[in-house]
Amino acid sequence: MRTDSLRRLNFRHLHYFWVVAKEQHLTRAAERLHVSQSAISSQIRQLEEELGHELFLREGRTLRLTEIGSLVLGYAESIFDLGAELLETVGGGREAPELRVGAVATLSRNFQQNLLRPVIGDENLHLVIESASLEELIERLRVHKLDLILSNRPVTADDQLPLSCRRIARQSVCLVGPPRDGRRAFRFPQDLADTALLLPGHSSEIRSQFDLLCEELGLAPRIWAEVDDMAMLRLIARDSGRVAMVPEVVVQDELQQGILRKYCEVPDLHENFYAITARRHFRSEVLGRLLEQE
Repeated sequence: MRTDSLRRLNFRHLHYFWVVAKEQHLTRAAERLHVSQSAISSQIRQLEEELGHELFLREGRTLRLTEIGSLVLGYAESIFDLGAELLETVGGGREAPELRVGAVATLSRNFQQNLLRPVIGDENLHLVIESASLEELIERLRVHKLDLILSNRPVTADDQLPLSCRRIARQSVCLVGPPRDGRRAFRFPQDLADTALLLPGHSSEIRSQFDLLCEELGLAPRIWAEVDDMAMLRLIARDSGRVAMVPEVVVQDELQQGILRKYCEVPDLHENFYAITARRHFRSEVLGRLLEQE
């Protein structure tokens, strides 16, 4: 776009367009922006005239983006994301730097604590930790309301989702249970058939891998309970006397205290942990230090 055209591009027009594209309805957009529908229509019309293309198609009371409208929305998202990054980078006026971490709700609390240990208790840092689904956290990261997501699932980036995802840890998955009081060592996979198991739920990647392994071995394990949340799985494993399949980090304290014993590592089964960040022009020093630790 030529410099003169760029000067004519009104960012209020672009913002009104963005809100209408999200709401897909003039009335809802007007309520959200606290302006009249005619004001929004005028702003959209001026933007269309400047760009030389229609941006919306009307279907009843619903507004649908044209092909050009979808393209413009992508640019608008990038522009507003950069604006949010600018304010976060050079504005804010905070007394101490802030690190905002989102953790997938099912992620091991022990893993989170181990990774964040270098910054926990730092009096010169304001640490915020949020827990939600990966999809909810990605949306918050995209609009720069988070600096980092910790996840046990990877994500892929595309033009609309400029993210960076790197594996930062890999943990063995074990069968753990109460001390066996002098009995012979647990044999894998021979003893699985006679063992009632506490397993992660079907949404877990390691559960999917375990089910595949059992299928390959021709085993039909006895499942006593299934738990999605690793913190709850840890408590039940500690108190129930059952054999649980968990990443070792989940029950690291119970293993150290002798409350639980590691019976065996499940062969070829691991849980991967990922750090997901937005591709930003500026990365805070504390985030860089956290991700660079061995």
